[in-house]
Amino acid sequence: MMTHSQPPGGAGTPPAPEPERLARAVLSRLGEPGDAVIGRWLGRLSAADVVRAIRAGEVPSHPGLDGARLAGYQARLPGLDPSGDLERVRAVGGRFIIPGDTEWPSQLDDLGDGRPVGLWTVGTGSLRLLALRSVAMVGSRSCTAYGAHVAGELAAQLAERGWVVVSGAAYGIDAAAHRGALAVGGMTVAVLASGVDVPYPKGNAELIRRIGAQGLLVSELPPGEHPNRFRFVLRNRVIAALTRGTVVVEAALRSGALSTARRARDLNRHTMGVAGPVTSELSAGVHALIRSGGAVLVTDAAEIGELIGAIGDDLAPQRSGPVLPRDLLEPAVARVLEAVPATAEGAPVERLARQSGLPPDEVLQRLYELGSIGYVERHGAHWRLVRRR
Repeated sequence: MMTHSQPPGGAGTPPAPEPERLARAVLSRLGEPGDAVIGRWLGRLSAADVVRAIRAGEVPSHPGLDGARLAGYQARLPGLDPSGDLERVRAVGGRFIIPGDTEWPSQLDDLGDGRPVGLWTVGTGSLRLLALRSVAMVGSRSCTAYGAHVAGELAAQLAERGWVVVSGAAYGIDAAAHRGALAVGGMTVAVLASGVDVPYPKGNAELIRRIGAQGLLVSELPPGEHPNRFRFVLRNRVIAALTRGTVVVEAALRSGALSTARRARDLNRHTMGVAGPVTSELSAGVHALIRSGGAVLVTDAAEIGELIGAIGDDLAPQRSGPVLPRDLLEPAVARVLEAVPATAEGAPVERLARQSGLPPDEVLQRLYELGSIGYVERHGAHWRLVRRR
């Protein structure tokens, strides 16, 4: 245990964060998630240089950055404590990862100038490794019992197959997906529209706590930040970019879940939809997405895995109805069997020949074959079907 006599940096004291991490912690408070102006700036300068330029009031000549926007950034500068934010997330068992870290998921770079400046995380496992085999599951907050059941079942099946289920920890489909993965001991990641230390919605506080203990909480927003309507929409782009594909379980025509699906499609990720009752408004958005060609219809985890998994390794089984014994009969034998009546008196060979279109000798041969396997029986000069119990 550290005592007051120990020098700074002694046992139990975390190492001081490097300037780039501190600067990106500052930028995570200066701009909203997906701020393309800061993103373009970071394409030219280090984060530390960007923060210095903002403090000095310098306006680099690049698109989108003008005096008014710079003034907005400067208005947020007073009182910022990036070291305190890093300590605050460390105190809840978390960390702040940035581009260049071994844990940074490179697929987020597909967001271009809208790439997160960093991600605040709480939980276990490497986000980069978890994202390699992950699938997003989204849908309506006010879902039906059908939607919740399907989302939970799909998430559980995917988790059992080694997939990481990613969602937004909201009510409805999100919560059902997280719970389905947790129920089978699987890994799940919640991308939040608030700080990782601010459970939202409040009704899912216990679920979010469980995800932080068994899975991973992720947010672009620094500790203590609360969500708003725009942050939910911006959060969706991270869910879409982070995963190999997005499944929409249930969504109305104006559902926010469809924005995640559209972002996934724009990022060349697989987009999938689960059909629901045609009478349900909460399925109308998914159905429209499928009809427009914006999503592929899926019904179980095997079909999802076949789309987003490794070629040849995650194939879904071929679906077919049951094979009946009559399906295995040769065509000529089946034609004769179709001609045999079910009546008690049956029919003579000549009539069966006319109805089957085969010669009488061949019909008689086929009748004996059918009799040997229990389909027909002889009744005098007539043949009839064997009545089965």
